[in-house]
Amino acid sequence: MSDYNLTELLFDLCSAGGVSGDEGDAAKKAIEYLSEYMPCETDALGSVTGRKEGKGVNILLDAHIDRIGLVVTYIDDSGFLRVAKCGGADARVMSASEVTVWGKKKIYGVVSSIPPHLSKKDEEDEAADFDSVYIDIGMSKEKASEFVSPGDRITFNSPQSQLLGGCITSPCLDDRAGVAAILRCLQILKNSGRETCGLTVLFSVQEETGGSGALAGAFSSNADEAVAVDVGFARAPGVKDEEAGIPGGGAMVGFAPALDNTMSETLVSLAEKNNIKYQYDVMGSRTGTNCDEISTSAGGVKTALLSIPLRNMHTAVEVVNVDDVEAVAQLTAAYILERSDRDA
Repeated sequence: MSDYNLTELLFDLCSAGGVSGDEGDAAKKAIEYLSEYMPCETDALGSVTGRKEGKGVNILLDAHIDRIGLVVTYIDDSGFLRVAKCGGADARVMSASEVTVWGKKKIYGVVSSIPPHLSKKDEEDEAADFDSVYIDIGMSKEKASEFVSPGDRITFNSPQSQLLGGCITSPCLDDRAGVAAILRCLQILKNSGRETCGLTVLFSVQEETGGSGALAGAFSSNADEAVAVDVGFARAPGVKDEEAGIPGGGAMVGFAPALDNTMSETLVSLAEKNNIKYQYDVMGSRTGTNCDEISTSAGGVKTALLSIPLRNMHTAVEVVNVDDVEAVAQLTAAYILERSDRDA
């Protein structure tokens, strides 16, 4: 099997739906790839799980497959859809956005916008909230009701594009970039031809709404250690340098109270030993990722966090540098091989 073209892999993973609580489309896509490396299935909550037997410890690899979006709450008398946010959708960037409604069939729509000529002066500088968001699908209430029901999910649309400097833009790189990094890690391990410790892969649901998929999946995994892969904040205008990673600067290695410090230090050492680009990601409290749930699952799981710097988080134009996805994959594989050798 030839190595992945990471850009193509990322775009394919990001093409799936999968708003929190309705991740079936994304799970189907993830299973297509994960089944190349191990038997896999979906659990009771809908997370994709796979298991590869090995000697020594059982390491859990986690990345979430759900994406932020909206959920239809009501169809008004004019056929406009009223919505609530599902995950951390940002109302500030909603106006005039293009969306897909995942009803009985995929329906395209736009977020209705008041022309500036008709807006009140005191409203010109105000960001919309979700109470004022209306989705226009071009149908009457009667026609819309044939295809759309309350509870249907809505995703944000944007072209998937290659930017300069090795970067790409797409919706839901949070956290399909993490899924891609784990799949690339599994490919690296397979290409190495070396025996590894036991591996459990969890492509978890509902991270954007609280992490229940990771909590349940980690409990079932009986893992000794875990490496979660997610996105982190990347440097951009208005973002403090000390709170963000550098795009193209490599894997962000997490240090936080919820994380196992020895694992974090080992990841730094392995990055230096193997000439893998890395940078520090230091947090004084919770990580805001699945690590917070995984580390306290069952009797406790030693957990590490690797993050991919991402700009424009929770928008339809998220940006990552593909080299950082590769760096996370390489570093995760290096840790698994080192840990496997230790138990050999």
